[in-house]
Amino acid sequence: MAFQTLITLVCLCAVGPLLAQTSTPSTEQMIQQLKAPRTRGLRNLSVEAVATPAVGDHTASAAQTVAPEVRPSLSLLIQFDFNSARVRSESQQALANLSQALQSPELLNANFAVEGHTDAKGSKDYNQKLSQQRAQAVSDFLKSQGVAEVRLTAAGKGASELANNADPFAAENRRVRIVNLD
Repeated sequence: MAFQTLITLVCLCAVGPLLAQTSTPSTEQMIQQLKAPRTRGLRNLSVEAVATPAVGDHTASAAQTVAPEVRPSLSLLIQFDFNSARVRSESQQALANLSQALQSPELLNANFAVEGHTDAKGSKDYNQKLSQQRAQAVSDFLKSQGVAEVRLTAAGKGASELANNADPFAAENRRVRIVNLD
């Protein structure tokens, strides 16, 4: 019996991420994903300047390497009409949940980038233009639902930041990403 339960849990863990990607996230799930992480106070922290190593100096310690800042973000598979920035009806609920999340008390004072992403089909210029139009369409939808315009910045990324590098033409590359800028 315990072995059967273990097998069931392993199967659920393997399928869980797939289910999350195919369903519309709730407003609460979006809030949790977009909230800035809480950090502990660092009362006794002292910051010291670190000398920049000379060119060719390979003795720099790992402590001197600064990791890039990771901002809370949420990628949504928003459906658009082919070759268009018109949001399809099946994506309306996801965007309605997003607008509610952005207007929640937890996120009300934050600013967000609305990034449009495409797959690698088509030219670089075409994908850049289409992704910008789609980011703007999502931003306009959010504004129509009451999200303040000053809190949103639309940015087209084209195919420059693929979600699936192994398959540049995969559907998951065609997405809208919401990034908490605060």
